[in-house]
Amino acid sequence: MTGDTAPATRFGRADREPGILAECRDVARTYGKGPTAVVAVHGITCRIRPGLRLAVTGPSGSGKSTLLHLIAGIDRPTAGTVEWPDLHHRATEVGVVFQGPSLLPALDATENVALPLLLAGEPEDEAFRRARSALGRLAIDDLGGKLPDELSGGQAQRVAVARVLAARPLLIVADEPTGQLDHESAERVMTVLAATADELGAALVVATHDPFVAARLGQEWTMRDGRLHGAADPGLAERNGETR
Repeated sequence: MTGDTAPATRFGRADREPGILAECRDVARTYGKGPTAVVAVHGITCRIRPGLRLAVTGPSGSGKSTLLHLIAGIDRPTAGTVEWPDLHHRATEVGVVFQGPSLLPALDATENVALPLLLAGEPEDEAFRRARSALGRLAIDDLGGKLPDELSGGQAQRVAVARVLAARPLLIVADEPTGQLDHESAERVMTVLAATADELGAALVVATHDPFVAARLGQEWTMRDGRLHGAADPGLAERNGETR
């Protein structure tokens, strides 16, 4: 389906090639209308497979965040289709780390991490066990009882990362996850993200300006003016970071 219509949002389709977590076909995203319209993403086709380690780089305003939001299903394209053939419950199988922490101010750090699990029907004891474990992996278990306004920006961002890791998603999409962190914290976050993805067999897709972060991942796409550049076929991301 192409044109100014809603995208396909289909899951677990039997007629699709197996091993595809997300697939964008000729996807575009335009904000606004008429002469002031801004095309953030131009006609991108891509597949995200289990095990992929991908950095999406490029200058500010190049469309990185928009592409990640489309892949994760938290934004809708104005043309093209987005599908998740091997996912059945996108709300729990896709984890998103936003540029800002987006923590609920009335809940402490542990409660913020546990909340998505509770909403998904996880027993309370298990939800809080996984929340504490995720905070511990990021070396912030001592902050579990603190409210968001008692945390620094970097601490709050690590709590947001822990919230995603505790959910054990199959697709992890992270938008500048280290932007508010010092080098040591950034290294820990990337190590834990990669290790968790390895444990789960998950794909990890990260938008970043940081060469250190890009170097930690197996494949890099560069975006400029809403388009992918720098690969023979930048639209197809295959298992283990291979491009075909």
